[in-house]
Amino acid sequence: MFSKELLKGTLKTIILRLLDEQGKMYGYEISQFVKNMTDGKLELTEGALYPTLHKLESEGLLKTEKVFIGKRARKYYSLTPAGNKETISKIKEFQEFAAAMQMILFPKANLDGRIK
Repeated sequence: MFSKELLKGTLKTIILRLLDEQGKMYGYEISQFVKNMTDGKLELTEGALYPTLHKLESEGLLKTEKVFIGKRARKYYSLTPAGNKETISKIKEFQEFAAAMQMILFPKANLDGRIK
């Protein structure tokens, strides 16, 4: 399990990427998908996931659709056109951040990845 701080800094990117890949998902589905994909290393709590989904929606990056399953309504999230653009931007930003972290953590790494 990773620290809350690391997860918080990447949660928007995770959500946007999943919705880009999957089309539309509901909150619990997102949390279970992440948990399964990472063998339980990343767990999205309701307290982190839903405020982030609502924030992305208020920013115009997500749209919602209510689907009734029996008497229960399920809220599905999907990307807006602005959300598609933001997904590309967030992924690029994360890749550049990860590359910069590699430079800091392994400044003397050989090309084969070993530390001198």
